[in-house]
Amino acid sequence: MQSANLDLYNVDFGFLEQLGVKMAAGRSFDVKYATDSTDALILNESATRLLGYRKPAEIIGKKFSQWGRTGQVIGVVKNFNYRSLRDTVNALSIRLSPANCAMFLVKLKAGDPSNTMAALESKWRELAPHRPFKADFLDENFDKQYDAEQRFSRLFFYFAGLAIIISCLGLLGLAAYSTVQRTREIGIRKVLGASVTNITALLSREFIILVLIALCIAAPVAWFAMDQWVRGFAYRAPVSWWVFALAGLLAIAVALLTVSFHAVKAAVVNPIKSLRTE
Repeated sequence: MQSANLDLYNVDFGFLEQLGVKMAAGRSFDVKYATDSTDALILNESATRLLGYRKPAEIIGKKFSQWGRTGQVIGVVKNFNYRSLRDTVNALSIRLSPANCAMFLVKLKAGDPSNTMAALESKWRELAPHRPFKADFLDENFDKQYDAEQRFSRLFFYFAGLAIIISCLGLLGLAAYSTVQRTREIGIRKVLGASVTNITALLSREFIILVLIALCIAAPVAWFAMDQWVRGFAYRAPVSWWVFALAGLLAIAVALLTVSFHAVKAAVVNPIKSLRTE
């Protein structure tokens, strides 16, 4: 005899079909079987493994005793997330108990649900006038589990945008100062045959080197911070290297666009004016 602590869903006929939950083995609850209401149990794959069965089909027909009810396991459903993605899929048992069901699940067609909700509320008041009508959308309930992540994402986006703007202003200032300091050099180079492209590349090179140094420092720190954050989720995507490569290319592109304004402006100036600069 084996024992385990399982989460429990009390459901009615059609619950699994309504949510589109797939069977891994056995069958779902069926009104054609009178015993399903009293001595049938469905488990998920996690519960099957917890009880020591490698394959879902192996537990079909096994006896169970749970919260005053005994009977047989008639099916195993594929694992589905019924909690936040921060948690693994726990062992779950599902049994028929309409008297313990606290809500209805209604599937709506795509589009404006206002008319359907109004009809549901009208019918509810007709059938249960002593209870208030309260309705929630399942997708909104799932979204609420990630409110903190969404707020953090928006906050991070705003601060990242502010940091980029401040960085660009700093680059503009450095580019303007560097251009003024090298005005005579630019004039001499133009007299000796340097093109606008050559001068622009010359003035931009030092800033690109600084950006590359900043990337070498920031990328490991960002990877470590992101890795620690995603570790809070049981189900997560890996942090890929190409994300940092793309971020580096974008940073270099932003730096080039920012610096190029002053670089090109200095490169097209008449070299005679540049040489007269004290």
